[in-house]
Amino acid sequence: LFHRYWFALKYGCQAVFKQNSSRDASETDLSNFIQKQAIDVVTDINMLRVFKTFLETTPQLFVQIYILMQHGENNFYPYAAIIMSFCGISFSTVDYQISLRKSLPDKDEFHVLPKLVYLFYKLLTITSWILSFSLITLLSVRSSVILLVFLWICGFIWTWKQHTAFCKSKKMECLYRTVVGIILIFTFFNIKGRKTKVCISIYYATHTLVTLGVLFVYVFWKPSIIKEIHFTTVSILTVLSLVLGIIFLVLYYRWFHPTAYCRPQACSDETDGEAGQRERAKPGRFQNFIMQ
Repeated sequence: LFHRYWFALKYGCQAVFKQNSSRDASETDLSNFIQKQAIDVVTDINMLRVFKTFLETTPQLFVQIYILMQHGENNFYPYAAIIMSFCGISFSTVDYQISLRKSLPDKDEFHVLPKLVYLFYKLLTITSWILSFSLITLLSVRSSVILLVFLWICGFIWTWKQHTAFCKSKKMECLYRTVVGIILIFTFFNIKGRKTKVCISIYYATHTLVTLGVLFVYVFWKPSIIKEIHFTTVSILTVLSLVLGIIFLVLYYRWFHPTAYCRPQACSDETDGEAGQRERAKPGRFQNFIMQ
């Protein structure tokens, strides 16, 4: 991240000075090119922040909720910390989408209303899924670990089949696909510029079935655990956040999602339905992401 921040500051300062001193068309074009480089680096920084969030914050939040549900806590601060963690995870995904749209000249600007819809879509679906995993862990830690590993394997295989080429070396590309597989455990992350209607439908249909299955197990097979935790409150929050999250998801993809996936001689590489890469004769910045 320090490496990325350094180049962001460098390109940003160069763009400002070039813009102030530019007098002819050639200097203006150079200033715009340097400004584009700065925006690209900031986009990469936000993508690394998304990686950090799902590799560090999300597992910590999952364990925190599990401990809170198992032992109980009357203090307000743990609940406030959990809420702030959920918001932080969602904001990191929104920040990346904002930067990504700025870095792509063929995409519309991310206005206030689409930002809010996308934020609530991410916040609510991630909340429902993490609560579901916490309930699974209360039933059986082994089952929870097996499910997490199985979902990661599915996400890794799906990422591998996309034939991503974001890194210069095969080892770093494998690392990238591993991280994306972890992100796919908690939220949908489209890494190629293809229509995602079928994939995202399967993804959230699976989430819905697993969530309903966990609640069914609690009601009919584990009534003793229900007495030990605030099951009614947790189940209502889980189902309500899932339903509202899917509603915001439909709203976003119906009204605010870019519809131009491919154009003549140029195709987009997307994340969460947004564009990410133009295929050119020369390698694009997303083709050399981690090792850039």
